[in-house]
Amino acid sequence: MTKNAWGEEGQSPESNSPESNSTAGVESNSPQSRSEQRKETKEWRLIEKMVSGLHVEHRRTRRWGIFFKLLTFTYLFALLGIYFYVQNPNISSVTPEDHVAVVRVDGPIAESEKANADTLVWSLRKAFENEHSKAVLLRINSPGGSPVQSGYVYDEINRLKELHPDKKVYAVISDIGASGAYYIAAAADDIYADKASLVGSIGVVSSSFGFVDLMEKLGVERRMLTAGEHKGLLDPFQPLQSSEREFWQEVLDTTHRQFIEQVEKGRGDRLKKDPDLFSGLVWTGEQALDLGLIDGLGSSSYVAREVVGVDKLVDYSVKQTPLEQIVDRLGVSMAGHLANVLGLNGAVQLR
Repeated sequence: MTKNAWGEEGQSPESNSPESNSTAGVESNSPQSRSEQRKETKEWRLIEKMVSGLHVEHRRTRRWGIFFKLLTFTYLFALLGIYFYVQNPNISSVTPEDHVAVVRVDGPIAESEKANADTLVWSLRKAFENEHSKAVLLRINSPGGSPVQSGYVYDEINRLKELHPDKKVYAVISDIGASGAYYIAAAADDIYADKASLVGSIGVVSSSFGFVDLMEKLGVERRMLTAGEHKGLLDPFQPLQSSEREFWQEVLDTTHRQFIEQVEKGRGDRLKKDPDLFSGLVWTGEQALDLGLIDGLGSSSYVAREVVGVDKLVDYSVKQTPLEQIVDRLGVSMAGHLANVLGLNGAVQLR
């Protein structure tokens, strides 16, 4: 600060001169300041480079993770494909040589089941038509089922036997061949089983439940309108009338008579005269042999090798797709099987 000529205080002339400003600017752009700026810039670039590197590494890791997951799934599906192919060889891949054609009857016999008339008839036709099949073998492991489905297969076997009189049909029962399954077996020329197999059960059953008393206790009123006096036949929420019971018993008796006629037609004089033969009882293979229900004891391989004289067995059964097999093995169809076994659908069953 200086005093001017009048003794007043003020800024000196040097403070506002260009030389003064220039000096301040030079001080702000000093080598030390520029060095700090360059250092700060390098730090930011290093940070950016590190962030970019982490991003690239993350993307690379994610890509490799997706790749290994796809590789794992491909490997698993390949193994499943190989497994199902080995378990279920395709008929078209069969070598042209003499063999015994096998058609499986597994599980309950019903339209919605694996053992239904359509698939069994298709397999039987293929088995009979192949010129290299020297005989047809029904490999049976079934508790029975629908008399309609069983009747379709029974009739088709007889028709194919007439078209191909040079080919005999053998039925081999493994664990069980009862009711509708035995109905089908009766169409074969000869039946074999193991000594401990369960055979027979020539009878008819229709089962359901009644909830009349339960409805009354719960205070629930059943409202069903029908046109026709007996349209509500076998309704589980209404009392069973004696006239309806008699009528339904006639239906069962008629179906039973038809069953017996087909068995007698197929087995002929080989059946022994026994009052319990058509009572619905089931016997072991050893007992069934004495009763004339089967012709011998032996497995599928035994029949092919010792009876037919051909060692090779070729399965003509319709195969499920891999997805269907997986779903079936996971038990999704358990409810359907349970309904058939317990008779919850109310249908007439040969089992």
